[in-house]
Amino acid sequence: MGLRWLWRHRVSALLAVLLIFLLLTLLATHSLQNNRSHQLRPTADRRNQRRAADKHTPIPHQPTKHTQTGRDESRRGAQPPVVFLKTHRTGSSTVQNILFRLGERESATFAFPYRTYQFNYPERFRAAFVDELPEGSSQFDLLCSHMRLDLPQVRKVMPQNTVFITLLRDPIETFESVFRYHTSTVPAFLRAHRATTSEGKPALKVFLDSPETFWDPKEPGNGLAKNPMSFDMGLNYQKWNGSWPEDLAQLEEAFHLVMIAEHFDESLVLLGALLGLEHEDLAYLRLNTRAGNSVTELDENMRAKVRSWNVLDTLLYDFFVQVFWEKAAQFGMDRLKAEAARLRESTENIRQKCVSRAAVPPAELEDLLRPRQTETATIVGYEVRGNLSLQDQGFCVRMMLPELQYHSHLYFKQYGRDMRAG
Repeated sequence: MGLRWLWRHRVSALLAVLLIFLLLTLLATHSLQNNRSHQLRPTADRRNQRRAADKHTPIPHQPTKHTQTGRDESRRGAQPPVVFLKTHRTGSSTVQNILFRLGERESATFAFPYRTYQFNYPERFRAAFVDELPEGSSQFDLLCSHMRLDLPQVRKVMPQNTVFITLLRDPIETFESVFRYHTSTVPAFLRAHRATTSEGKPALKVFLDSPETFWDPKEPGNGLAKNPMSFDMGLNYQKWNGSWPEDLAQLEEAFHLVMIAEHFDESLVLLGALLGLEHEDLAYLRLNTRAGNSVTELDENMRAKVRSWNVLDTLLYDFFVQVFWEKAAQFGMDRLKAEAARLRESTENIRQKCVSRAAVPPAELEDLLRPRQTETATIVGYEVRGNLSLQDQGFCVRMMLPELQYHSHLYFKQYGRDMRAG
């Protein structure tokens, strides 16, 4: 009875926020008065001692020349299987890299797309999009490639005890990044780009002045052009409808942790508690970041228009921010603050050890460490420090390895063949 009462209050709060947005008035923040009976899912057992040889094996300059390694089936079950819903332009490449490193160390079996790097995005995920289970493996342990979520289909692929996680970011910052990064691949964005005036008016401003002029919801490639996080989460992203409260309830029930980009270190601490990870496991470099001249500055008018156009993403984000802080309270706020500080210290030490230069332009990077570029955004990378031991070099290179290179390396390591073309 208490859960039903609490949920009715949640729905009322969401509807109230929606009306406020539609009337273009101030956004109100609603706080729950009672703690939910949901508890943070039990943490996994601490892992057995890692195999040093597997952890430190260096990656050569051509990842596809690795030989396939055997799987240590005796380690199965040390950690739960994981699905990471990789949302666009939220910092998800950084989280994916953590999971890639974890999976490689543990000889995990990855659920990889049958072709290329994404599960037939922007179609909804289907079990048929996953490559075959490799010989010698009894289950998939990690799924963390781009997809548009379909929970029943994902559950057909992953074991019953799978931990579901994802990452959300402030909708204004997310949409600016999505627009700039995907201008040439999202039809609505491309039309706005082509309509840009000769006076140098930013394409994003052109789009926001009359988004309906450029956006055709029936066009398959326009999924990211409105409420991109809601689209990735498998929600109705075009407009509010009566199924939204139930859909949010299902997502809250399914996801053990929804991380928040603006509280990234705290999110990683909660992730570590779920998966039994140490600070070294969670250390990171921010990947797939743009050069400063590839970021569009937003004035208050543009920010208001982004918020209005992406009202459902704002509802989604606000809802899960509230859920996040409830989980943080269950973990213990003082404990969380202390653990996040220790994580930052550990991460900084590893960065100092590994990174010679940060924000390196792509032209100055070797192929192995050069991130994928787009026509409208420059993506910078890292230069690894010299004079490292072979073991340290392997560890450090993995931390800064771009998504496509690491994906290709792990695919070849798992299947003994190159990835199939799209």
